[in-house]
Amino acid sequence: MSYLVNKDGYYGEFGGAYVPEILHKCVEDLQKQYLGIIESEDFQKEYNLLLRDYVGRPSPLYYANRLSEKYGARIYLKREDLNHTGAHKINNTVGQILIAKKMGKTRIIAETGAGQHGVATATVCALMNMKCVVYMGATDVKRQHVNVEKMKMLGATVVPVESGNKTLKDATNEAIRDWCCNPADTFYIIGSTVGPHPYPDMVARLQSVISKEIKEQILEKEGRDYPDYLIACVGGGSNAGGTVYHYIDDEKVKIVLAEAGGLGVDSGKTAATIALGQVGILHGAKSYVIQSEDGQIEEPYSISAGLDYPGIGPMHANMAAHKRAQIIPVNDDEAIAAAFELTRLEGIIPALESAHALGVLPKMKFKPEDVVVLTVSGRGDKDLETYLNYYGK
Repeated sequence: MSYLVNKDGYYGEFGGAYVPEILHKCVEDLQKQYLGIIESEDFQKEYNLLLRDYVGRPSPLYYANRLSEKYGARIYLKREDLNHTGAHKINNTVGQILIAKKMGKTRIIAETGAGQHGVATATVCALMNMKCVVYMGATDVKRQHVNVEKMKMLGATVVPVESGNKTLKDATNEAIRDWCCNPADTFYIIGSTVGPHPYPDMVARLQSVISKEIKEQILEKEGRDYPDYLIACVGGGSNAGGTVYHYIDDEKVKIVLAEAGGLGVDSGKTAATIALGQVGILHGAKSYVIQSEDGQIEEPYSISAGLDYPGIGPMHANMAAHKRAQIIPVNDDEAIAAAFELTRLEGIIPALESAHALGVLPKMKFKPEDVVVLTVSGRGDKDLETYLNYYGK
């Protein structure tokens, strides 16, 4: 059994493409073309050149000496925070805009929560001289206003979304509505391993540069090309998808995913989708969804805008269903404490999303010889006000 996508676009029972009829042709065209484009020599040459010279890859694999000492294992940090635009999101947007160009699209839309995907999309649209519209929940516009200003500076139109609880789910709804109205010229750059097939697979493939580099870097540092543990945070799941991609079928590597516990899994103010979710359809795919008894999507909550989502990518749902990954909810206060700990032990200020992955460490029991790779998916500049208001004054 493989945990990667099958030929029909499913991960076990999860995935597929459940889209309005008006989008069927757009999605079908993408399904037919994406693999051929990604695997072509022209694409690979241009993509890898941009990753190296524009994004700044490979990102370092850093041995965190003081963190390792505290938690009794050999802990390495995969430093996606050092990429251009400050997160892993750029790996995916560079790839998707190249696909959009090859498909003849002239207008780009995107959704964003924490703003990192919005900034990454606006960045590549500036680079490629393409129109860009980014949908962002009005709540997130306020709490991530620095990223909003970056998007505007890059030439993007930022549309605040006032529906629902005005966060990532609602931004995604509006982006899909836009796509329905403009299917001919518009390419939707989805920021995570969610949405109808082929998006979960396409995003995971573009992010798989993370695990490809981990294999090479850990071999150099430890004399073997695999760690004992991989740890990443999950909202939709793109940094986690990239972190585990080349290891997902290697059972000797343990996978640990941190989801946003919010104020507690049983508090009613949470985004712990795998802990609470039921199988349902959200944004074009079958996965675990936080929903009411009659199938209505519940409003999620997390202090982290990037994890504030009531669903999970089908790749991760399948891993959870088959116990391939251990899923650990990390609450707001635990994530904040973990962020301050990394800052003061290693001099690295992580994004709030990444802080949830760090919040797993006190919940684990490692052996001294265990090799652990934890992906720091983004840097914390965008979250400084939240950190200081919550804990740091």
